[in-house]
Amino acid sequence: MLEHLLKGGPLMVPLILCSLISLAVVYDRWFAFRENRKVNTRSLRSKVLGHLRQNDIEAAARECESAKGPIASVLLAGLRSYQQLSGKQESSETMRLVVGQVMEDYSTQAMGVVNRRLDVLTTIGTAAPLLGMTGTVTGMIASFAGLADAGSVGGSGGAVANGIAEAMVTTAVGLIVALLAVIPQSVFNRWSDEIELEIEEANSEVVEFILTHH
Repeated sequence: MLEHLLKGGPLMVPLILCSLISLAVVYDRWFAFRENRKVNTRSLRSKVLGHLRQNDIEAAARECESAKGPIASVLLAGLRSYQQLSGKQESSETMRLVVGQVMEDYSTQAMGVVNRRLDVLTTIGTAAPLLGMTGTVTGMIASFAGLADAGSVGGSGGAVANGIAEAMVTTAVGLIVALLAVIPQSVFNRWSDEIELEIEEANSEVVEFILTHH
């Protein structure tokens, strides 16, 4: 296996680096998403609303503090804002606008954390095939140079074979590295969309509660 990789020439170095970086990012994001998926967010939202109906904002906030993940963080930001405004006897409309804006702003930050380093996978998924194609071009150049040498006195067809091997190996490795980045990124994007949808639902639930119960 190593012998075949070495035939890919110097462009195998950046391709191997891309694969290592991609694997590190995939592991990091997979671990983060796995931890987040352990949290029963629907149960958390139900408990928060239950405490709010009992006018116990502090207990609702503690539920969010004990939980992990972006949804709990966004809810906590909204509850703290709601708690501060409740002490000032603000109107329900003002509270709805302020709390809704606070949660929306914080959700942007939370989603930034969720999507952290996913752009690295995008870059690798785009760059790896291009590196492979570059290896194809350099390999074919070496092949034509080998053909020219083979036509001269003392030339050998070995250089032609080496050039073709370099072209094929870099192309194959570039595509494999790209697939190892693009496929996990697609899965992570779907999980990220699910989190964003739940954040929007949590935001709507809190805002609706303020309008109907405050």
